[in-house]
This record gives sequence, structure tokens and C-alpha cells, in this order.
Amino acid sequence: MSHTRSPDARTLPMPDLRGSFPGPFATSPYADAIEEHTAHWLGTFPLAGSPGEAKALCNITAQGVARLLPTADRDGVFLCADLFLWLTAFDDVHGEAEGGRDTARLVRRISHCVHVLAGHDEPGADDDAGIAALRELLHRFRERATPTQYLRLTAHLRDNLFGILWEAHHLDRPDQVTLNDYYAMRPHTVFVRTVMTTAEVVLGHELTEDQRASAAVRELETAIAHLAGWINDLASYAKETDRGGRTPLSLPTLLIRHRECDLEGAFRLASRMCEDQASTARLRLTGLAAAGKNALADHAHAMEAVAASYVWHIGHARYRR
Repeated sequence: MSHTRSPDARTLPMPDLRGSFPGPFATSPYADAIEEHTAHWLGTFPLAGSPGEAKALCNITAQGVARLLPTADRDGVFLCADLFLWLTAFDDVHGEAEGGRDTARLVRRISHCVHVLAGHDEPGADDDAGIAALRELLHRFRERATPTQYLRLTAHLRDNLFGILWEAHHLDRPDQVTLNDYYAMRPHTVFVRTVMTTAEVVLGHELTEDQRASAAVRELETAIAHLAGWINDLASYAKETDRGGRTPLSLPTLLIRHRECDLEGAFRLASRMCEDQASTARLRLTGLAAAGKNALADHAHAMEAVAASYVWHIGHARYRR
């Protein structure tokens, strides 16, 4: 009796994004300084696991932020790097590592974070490093952001926390997740909307509500949000399946079930989907940037760097075996 082996996920097709985001991507001159700073910050707020995990987290965060904010000032890139360290460490330690085993505990942690985000609590003796770090981050953002930007940032952080909880709840139940559910939730679990907002805060531009509601801006941000999550799914699939155990809650998994294809077919379909989103983003970026020197053009340049940072980071060692 013959058996057909499942394909190695490392050999499956990946999207070709060179037409839309060819690189090389502009990089902040503070890249090395960001990495040194984040290592020091994690010394003050020990959020990560082992020293090796902390070092790898500082590296990918520093290099990603260096591409996200190539023209930003030193304090700005440090602030954004610290926030993304906090989000990623919270997800790694409390979401992925603990959340599936003890969802009630994750709910309590997130509830505490939501109180901090709302400004409804005071520092206490039982605060852990994560809560102390979040308070420090919010204080720094309040000093830099406009009131509207700060409200938008905290709203997206609440979305991120809900996304982490949603993902933890469904890790062992991917069959309960529809494609539409996943399309809606994935941007929150990859933090991309928060990334967009922090870029606006640090770079100092702010769209009017009419500009933000325009079709061009909405389509641009939606395309980048989908692209960020989906390329991350494809890049991390091999590492996640190498661990053994449960099937990852990711785009290929859902496409296999809902589109009735095998793993290779799911990767090919997901790759085309990513390429389509990248093309849509590039079209909107070109149109907004051509509008002249104004807030919309500034926003287009910022969103291009957001996309570039996600396209770059999927090649990092974090996503390899």
C-alpha cells in the first residue's frame, strides 16, 4: 500500500511581491541603537522568556522598526520599538504559550490591561512587568500624540488584546472559524492597524476624518492589513507545523477546508491573494503620493513603509526552523 507524503511547507510556493514592493527598503540610521535600547528596556521590564528569545525578539523588532520608520527621530523609533516588543512578548508568552491552556487566566490579564488603557486603575503591588511596561508606554505616547491619535492608538491596542484572546480560544478549534471571521480578525493579531497609528504619531501627520474615510485610504489600509497577516501566515507555517501537534490557525488551514484544496493548492491560492493585495496597495500608494505635498501624500509614504516592514520581516530567522 503506497502513501503520499505531505509536501514540506518550506518548499511550497510563496508570493512574489517584487513587482509591488521590490526593495531594498529604506532603513533608519538608528537600527543598531534601537536594538541596544530594546535590550536595555527588556532588562527594566522582563517580558520575554529566555535570554535567547529576548535577543531574537529585540533583533527582529529593531530591524522591523528601522524599516517602518526610516526617517523618524531617535525617540520616536525607540517608542515604537518598545510598544511592539510589548505586544509581541504579550502574545508569545500569554497568548500562544498560555492562552490555549488557561483562557480564563488570559482573560484576567487582558482585563487588567484594558483598565490601564482606559486610565481606570492605579499602580499596585501586584502589578507584573507587563502592566508596568504598558503604563510606561502609554505615558510616553500621551506626551507625543494628539488626543485623537491617542484615542485611536488605545482603541487599536484593545483590538489587539481581543484578537489575542480570540486566537487563543480558537487555537484548538480552527474548524469553527470562517474565512470572513479570519479576514476580519487577522489584522488585529498581527498588530498592523496599531503599527499604522504609531507611524502617524511618530511622523507627525494626521488625516482629517473625511480623508481617513475616503475610498483611497480605506482600500490602501485594508490591502496592507490583509497582506501583513497573510504573508506572515505563509512564512510561519513551516515552523508552526514542525512543532507537531495541532494544525495552525492560519490562512492555508482555512483555505484547505473552505476551498477544498490540498496544502500546495492552498499556498498557491494564498500567494495569489497576497499578490493581489500588494498590487491594490501599490495602486493606491501611487495615486495618493501623486497628490502633491500634503497629509495624504505623507500618509501614503508612511503606509508604504508599513508594508515594507512586514514584507521584510517574514524573511527573519524568527520564521525559520
